[in-house]
Amino acid sequence: MRETVKNLEKHVRVLTDEIGVRLAGSNEERRAAEYLREACLQYTPYVSIEEFPVNERNVTSEKLEIEINGAWKEYSCSLFSSAPSTNGISIDAELVYFDTTTGYQREDLSFLTGKAVVHLGCHIENEDNYRRLLAAKPAFILFVDTRYPGNVRLADGLFPAYVKKFGAVPSLNVAYMDVWNWQKNHALHARICVEGGIRKSMTSVVVCEIPGTDSDSGIIYAGGHHDTQAKTVGADDNAIGSAAIVELARILSQKPHKRTFRLCSFGAEEQLSYGSASYVRAHWAEIAEKGIFMCNFDTFGSLMGWYEFTVNAALPMRQLLKNIFNKNDIYYSECIEPCPYTDQFPFAACGVPGCWLFRKNCTSGIFYHHRIDNTPDKIGFDTAAQVVKAAGELLANLADSEDISAFCGIPEEQQLKIDELYNTVYAF
Repeated sequence: MRETVKNLEKHVRVLTDEIGVRLAGSNEERRAAEYLREACLQYTPYVSIEEFPVNERNVTSEKLEIEINGAWKEYSCSLFSSAPSTNGISIDAELVYFDTTTGYQREDLSFLTGKAVVHLGCHIENEDNYRRLLAAKPAFILFVDTRYPGNVRLADGLFPAYVKKFGAVPSLNVAYMDVWNWQKNHALHARICVEGGIRKSMTSVVVCEIPGTDSDSGIIYAGGHHDTQAKTVGADDNAIGSAAIVELARILSQKPHKRTFRLCSFGAEEQLSYGSASYVRAHWAEIAEKGIFMCNFDTFGSLMGWYEFTVNAALPMRQLLKNIFNKNDIYYSECIEPCPYTDQFPFAACGVPGCWLFRKNCTSGIFYHHRIDNTPDKIGFDTAAQVVKAAGELLANLADSEDISAFCGIPEEQQLKIDELYNTVYAF
C-alpha cells in the first residue's frame, strides 16, 4: 500500500509540477503522454501512443472589461475550448443577464441579439436551447458556473457536436462573484478582445496492454485522462487518474491473468471525451466484441469528501463492485444514470459495462473544479491508493473468472439512454 501511495504522488508531481498545464493537442500534452508511456514500459513492453486530430486551444491573450459608472475595469476570463476568438478585435456590447433555469421557457429570445449575454449556467445540455441561443445572434457570451459561487473563474468548453451543427460565438468563463458585483453596481457594457484561438493539432492516447493467457476470452479496460483545462495543472482532474493507470500496470503485471488488460490514458477528455471517443470509434468492432468492462478514474483523489460511482452495468456486476470496494473499506453512493462527461461513456455507447470512480467534496462536486488551485495539495494520496488497490482487485477478479456472462452487458433501459445521449452530444 505504501508503495502505491508513493508511486501515485510521484506520477502526479511529474505531470503537474514538471510538465504543468496540459491542453489537448499541446506540446505539454504530448510530454505527458510520453512520460506515461515510459512509466508503463517498466511493467509491459506492449505500450503505444495513438494519435487523433483535435482542435488545440491556442489563446495568446484574452481581455474582458466591464463598464461601471462610466469607467472600464478589467476582469479575469477564460475563452471556452471550441469557441472562436475575436481575432484581436475588441467587441463592445450591452450587458444582458440571462437566467437559464427559466430563461429558455421564453418563446422569443431576440432580446439577446447583439448583446453581451451573461449566461447563468455553464453547460447547455439541451441541444435545442443551444440552437435557439445561437439563432438569437448574441455578440458574445459570458458563462457563469452557478455550481461554484466564488471569486475564481473556471475554465470549460462548448460541446463540439453543438458547435459543428450550429456554430459558436466568442464565449468566455467569468467568476460568479464578479457577475454579482456587476449587477449590484448596474454595469452597462462589456468589452472583450481575444487573440489566438483554435488551431489544428493531434491528441495522444497512451495504450498499455498486459496480454492475458487466453487472448480470445475478452479485454478488461481501465482509463484516465492526462489533459487539462486552461491554466490549471489538473492534479485531481486528472493527473491522479493517469497515475492510477500506471500503478495498475504495475499491480496487474505481477502475475499472469486469463484475460487481457488494456489500460489507457486519454487526451482531450476536456473536450467532451474527444480522445476516448476517437479511440472507441477507431476500435469499435473489437471493443464491442471483446470488451468486458471499463473502469474510469477521473477526479477521485480529493483529500476530503465522499465517493460517488456512476455504474452502467447489470445488477450482478454492480453487486460485485460493491462487495469488493466495501471489503476494502470503501463505501460509495451509486448513480446508474449515464453521464456523458467521462471517458467511460464512449465505451458504454459501444455496449461495454463500466463505472466512473469519483470523489466529491461539496454537494455540487469539487470546489476546485477546473480552477488554477487544482493542485497536488488537494489530493489525499492514502485514500486514492485504497481506491486503486480495490479497483485492481475488481479487474483481476473479472480477468480470472471462469464464467463472466452474468457480469456482461448493460440493462436495456440504460443502454437506450446512453445511445440517445451519444447520438446527441457525440455526433462530431
